[in-house]
Amino acid sequence: MVLANDWKDYKILATGDGYKLEDWNGVVLCRPDPQVIWPYSGGDIKKDKRIDAIYERDPSGGGKWVSKNKKNIDEWTVNYNDLTFSLKPMGFKHTGLFPEQAANWDTMRDIVRYFKANSIIQPDKIKVLNLFAYTGGATVALAKEGVFVTHVDAAKGMVDRAKKNCILSGIGDSAVRWIVDDCKKFILREQKRVSKYDAIILDPPSYGRGPDGSLFKLEDNLFELIELATSILSDTPLFVLLNSYTTGLGASVMQNILNMCLKNKKGTTTAYELALPTLENGVILPCGNSALWTS
Repeated sequence: MVLANDWKDYKILATGDGYKLEDWNGVVLCRPDPQVIWPYSGGDIKKDKRIDAIYERDPSGGGKWVSKNKKNIDEWTVNYNDLTFSLKPMGFKHTGLFPEQAANWDTMRDIVRYFKANSIIQPDKIKVLNLFAYTGGATVALAKEGVFVTHVDAAKGMVDRAKKNCILSGIGDSAVRWIVDDCKKFILREQKRVSKYDAIILDPPSYGRGPDGSLFKLEDNLFELIELATSILSDTPLFVLLNSYTTGLGASVMQNILNMCLKNKKGTTTAYELALPTLENGVILPCGNSALWTS
């Protein structure tokens, strides 16, 4: 288990009864979390007076954000060390940021710094491909190290938010190439162009459809996707990071897939559960799995 425990602007205040109570730089949100299957010890967590907004589930599916205080939370920012991100209440209970991924941001930045410190390769020579890149947490973190990132996501709105996060973090336009496209199609085009990358990040959804209506189901399509992605790695790659929030897809399964797809590369794979600390004694909140191959 790897804890993202260096946050100053984010903390989990309480958990229970299927919800987590979070403080995002002074804005308190109450959001559903399927991992929270234990009871809340303080009454009804959804009635906590600190809550600024709560995502209320709809019995028929989905849900909506409901404001509880008069605080304006249309949009605000949080900082993580030297990074700044824009947040807002979004669909499907999201805020535009997954705070547990800070642990992976730090690890990837450490890898880049190691190669720089040992004069192996300078950051501005490193090309990283970030697939299913969402609002760009990893993109911002690596671009801040001077790495050139190709950011790919099929949702234009998410790419626009990633651009905003780069601006907020003081990252110039020349540091990132922005691509709005289906990730698999983009990889296939890069194969034809014989493009190569020194590192690849993948955070595929459990289920989705491409722009042409093609179906993506993680359990059925993940191995093929990783095979395709690793085919455009450079001869001396730095790392491959695979993330998943799909229930039932264990870290060891992801580790096996990376080992199989990278069997011709010299490196080591580690697999781990990501987690966040809470202010509750003895409670750590699990938040998905990652597998990291490093050279």
